[in-house]
Amino acid sequence: MQINLPSCEIKLRERNGRREIFDFLRRRYVALTPEEWVRQHFTHFLVEHKGYPKGLLANEMELRVGEKRMRCDTVLYSPSLQPRMIIEYKAPDVVITQRVFDQITVYNMLLHADYLIVSNGMQHYCLCMDYANHSYEFLNDIPAYTTLNVEH
Repeated sequence: MQINLPSCEIKLRERNGRREIFDFLRRRYVALTPEEWVRQHFTHFLVEHKGYPKGLLANEMELRVGEKRMRCDTVLYSPSLQPRMIIEYKAPDVVITQRVFDQITVYNMLLHADYLIVSNGMQHYCLCMDYANHSYEFLNDIPAYTTLNVEH
């Protein structure tokens, strides 16, 4: 599957007739789907090329609102374990539309993160939230971890 991310070491296996990919953050094999292919490459990119600490990233984080359950694809936490970035992945053939941004915005209503990223492996969008001015800014690139204000 062709994507617009650096190559990385990916572990694949076949089990019970189904292909699986190793999630190095969850430390286990998961079903290989096009979205999971993007997630694994993107999280490797963050750790290996942008300096994000592996121990502060978490995949498939469950959120609950009453009886409703949702899952954030990836969350970056601050060292004090406050959510600072939410990342939403789509398969490479899924066009990123306003609906995808609406989905991540719902998650952010609960987590109040500083950064939101949406990626289908081909296109990557990063927003920096400005809660004081009730606005956001699209960034030109995915920021390096050292440039984030994630300490609070």
